[in-house]
Amino acid sequence: MARGKAKKDEENIFQALALLEEEMHIPVDYMVEKITNAIRIALKKINNGNDDIQIRIDPENSVFSVFIRKKVVENVVDSGREVSLDMALKNDPLAEIGDVVSIKQDPKQFGRIAAQTAKHIIHQGIRDVEKGHAMEEFQSRHQELVTATVDRINPDTGDVVVKIGNHDVVLLKAEQVGNENFKVGDLIKVYVVDVRSGDREPRPTISRTHPGMVKRLFETEVPEIFDGTVEIKSVSREAGSRTKIAVWSNDENVDPVGACIGPRGSRVGKIVDELGGEKIDIIKYSEDLSEFIAKALSPADVTGVEIVDESAKSCRVTVPASQLSLAIGNKGQNARLAARLTGWKIDIRSEEDMAAEAAAAAEAAEIDKSEDEGIENEDIPLFDDGEEETAVDVEDGGIEDSEDIGQVEELDETEPSGASSDE
Repeated sequence: MARGKAKKDEENIFQALALLEEEMHIPVDYMVEKITNAIRIALKKINNGNDDIQIRIDPENSVFSVFIRKKVVENVVDSGREVSLDMALKNDPLAEIGDVVSIKQDPKQFGRIAAQTAKHIIHQGIRDVEKGHAMEEFQSRHQELVTATVDRINPDTGDVVVKIGNHDVVLLKAEQVGNENFKVGDLIKVYVVDVRSGDREPRPTISRTHPGMVKRLFETEVPEIFDGTVEIKSVSREAGSRTKIAVWSNDENVDPVGACIGPRGSRVGKIVDELGGEKIDIIKYSEDLSEFIAKALSPADVTGVEIVDESAKSCRVTVPASQLSLAIGNKGQNARLAARLTGWKIDIRSEEDMAAEAAAAAEAAEIDKSEDEGIENEDIPLFDDGEEETAVDVEDGGIEDSEDIGQVEELDETEPSGASSDE
């Protein structure tokens, strides 16, 4: 009867393992390993550290046996490592003093500590597997758009807890668009920005403000983007207000902007609704940098683009005076989004300002030129700083010193003129 009950208990264990694998997707082999470790630790504790333990768990044949090896002695001093000859003979009829025999263990005799240890390790194993599955699930959705269900809302912080599968994930207030108002049970789309490993389960970061969300929405709504005909080159976004997206067609017969807008704006309209009315500028990407920068500033008209410093990615853009405020945008928004979309620093000037700067520069250049010419036409003095110098080379038989100069001057004063001499 006892043997039959023990067999039944073993069968129950294996049935429980099969149920865990079916319902929680925890592999039986994994759980067998955890149970083996739990039993080993429990037996070691109640047998004074004896770790000479043999455990056999065979789910296929429903075999579950546990043995601990002990030395046969006449007088048992260490019950954890030694066994009497009478007890040894019950397990091995050929046992003798000095032999090491395997003593079969009854799991029921492990005691409270052993049972709790086993329970803890098994539960930890289950948590590890669940965490691993959750990590794999979220990593497969990394940088993807997922549908979540609003589970609860924190009225103080505005944070929203949503359900993604069987997992609770927090959508922070800072990651929500504008003044979104959610209700429990609402289905919302969120973008999985990142996934990190937490203590108990993975910690995904989700957002509705990330530019990647707009990109994934277009991939969902525009078949040409999904199949690769149209390519999204870049996205810049100020969530809840405005987004700019640059698109390019790999098929010259397909208009990338028209494909994204859809018939009567149906495609982009769904995305705008999902984002709560956020404005979206769809721009055709160009490999011509000047053309791309000019289009990035739409709806403003650009008359010229000048590359100022290519290494620093800096440029100057000229627009009509009437288009200046439109190019800059409300509080500089249009210029900021265009700069992020292109990756270039953009200095926007009106045509009038550029003309005035050019005139001022020309005038300054003319003044500089006049000053330079004036210096060239000035007489260069022969004497400087009160020191007497001659403009004559004093070498090669020339006047050698100041005394000679004095003598010449005296002759000039005493000698009569040529007219009076003739007289």
